[in-house]
Amino acid sequence: MLNLITVQDLVIVSQLELELGPGLTALTGETGAGKSILIDALGLTLGDKADASLIRSGCERAEISVDVDITHNPPARAWLAEQALDDGDECLIRRVLVRRGRARATINGRAVSSAQLRALGELLVDIHGQHAHQSLLRPAAQRTLLDGYAAHQALTSAVAEHYRRYRALDQRWKTLTEARTEREERLELLRFQLEELEALELGEHELDELDAEQRRLANQGELQATAATLVERLYEGEQSLRDHLGRASADLSGLSTIDPSLGEPRELIDGATVQIEEAAAHLRHYLDGLEMDPTRLGVVEQRIGQIHDLARKYRVAPEQLLAFSAERRDELQRLEQADQSLEALAAEREQARAALLERAEALSASRRAAAQRLSETVTTAMQELGMGGGRFQVEVEPGAAETIGSQGLDAVAFLVSANPGQPLQPLAKVASGGELSRISLAIQVATAEVGGIPTLVFDEVDVGIGGGVAEIVGRLLRRLGENRQVLCVTHLAQVAAQAHQHLRVQKSAREDQTFTRIDPLDAEQRIDEVARMLGGTEITETTRAHAAEMLRLSGG
Repeated sequence: MLNLITVQDLVIVSQLELELGPGLTALTGETGAGKSILIDALGLTLGDKADASLIRSGCERAEISVDVDITHNPPARAWLAEQALDDGDECLIRRVLVRRGRARATINGRAVSSAQLRALGELLVDIHGQHAHQSLLRPAAQRTLLDGYAAHQALTSAVAEHYRRYRALDQRWKTLTEARTEREERLELLRFQLEELEALELGEHELDELDAEQRRLANQGELQATAATLVERLYEGEQSLRDHLGRASADLSGLSTIDPSLGEPRELIDGATVQIEEAAAHLRHYLDGLEMDPTRLGVVEQRIGQIHDLARKYRVAPEQLLAFSAERRDELQRLEQADQSLEALAAEREQARAALLERAEALSASRRAAAQRLSETVTTAMQELGMGGGRFQVEVEPGAAETIGSQGLDAVAFLVSANPGQPLQPLAKVASGGELSRISLAIQVATAEVGGIPTLVFDEVDVGIGGGVAEIVGRLLRRLGENRQVLCVTHLAQVAAQAHQHLRVQKSAREDQTFTRIDPLDAEQRIDEVARMLGGTEITETTRAHAAEMLRLSGG
């Protein structure tokens, strides 16, 4: 329940602090006084789109806050707890609009998004605008309203979830089925490519080894000549390096007896001699292993050419041929298994479809039961609203299984017969605006009575209604106020007289500026206001007496 609404610098409201109580509260005032500004302010705290043009002229920011008692609202308490925004039995929602920059919002002092405001707002307040009947003309809105009346959210959620699963499986199944011809062509190509690639029998490191062998064979003459020359210079020649080192070692051997310090260079020369002998031995072994085989070079170069030709054919680098072959083998395996996957997918798809249809049929049954109750309730309300003999019927027409969607199988239509003897017609074909307003109000009242939202707001829903029907409208709204908090913006005295509390909106001008204020009325002030609504600008004692009688009879 709304406890307190505070508004600052919004449109023509400079400063407003309004306490609200339980029951039906009427909000009245002259046309253009700003009665709907309070509803707009409330909408902003519930997540409506923020617009800097709503900020009062000459001000840089506007602020709206709402204090809500959630003691008896378990869904709201649970939502706040889930969002880590809970703070006891009261909830403070604040929205700040700035002329330059983004609007800000907080719940219990913590910053939130407009989406979070809307989510919480749907659990706190239900606003019925004066043009609500326009949305009622749309089939989708009619179905949504029936589902809300039926309170089978678990069923609608289950249908939507199963539909999403079925659609995903169905799309995959169609994609695989449509690709079957292309898959066969692809399989044929992959088998041919793999046959050619596997016929090459390329080893893992073969290309590197072939490149090394090709370089060696192509330069074999130079390698042999250079190695032989080195063996001659190092070891076997008349003036070989080994001989020079031997003589140097002998010379130092004799001198080291004279000066022992020459022993170290002699040892280094002897070590160099050993290394020279080992190098020469390695070179001789290398020469022994060199075989002049002109045909081998041709074989190697031919093999390298085969590898490069196949790489060019498939537009990959030669060193990537093995990876390319592995990729083609994996793809071939996946496609060969596709038929088995398609069969499994088809079975899974049918299971999902059966589960979806089962839940959709349960939803249809629930809708039909709720449609019967709603039809009877609205028909009764129509009689009270001066439409004697009128009928209202909610038609639930299930479609074929192929037409199933996220909302189930059903087409929902609101049918009306405004007068006795007239056939039922779609609500959109009701010609009279007054009749449409009354039917709309009857539907709204009927659906509001079964809802769980603690606060209901009716913004001039009684447009086009007058006389005795207006009094009935007032009684209907008062009846709602016995169990719910109801705020009604109205221009009808008969409705205002039924209220438990009465607020008056007044507009004034000071220093070229316009101001709006909202004041709670005491008993005498209520008589004056109801009299004004009855008699216009000239209020007589007879009008005041009439107003007082209306208030007395209503118990207001």
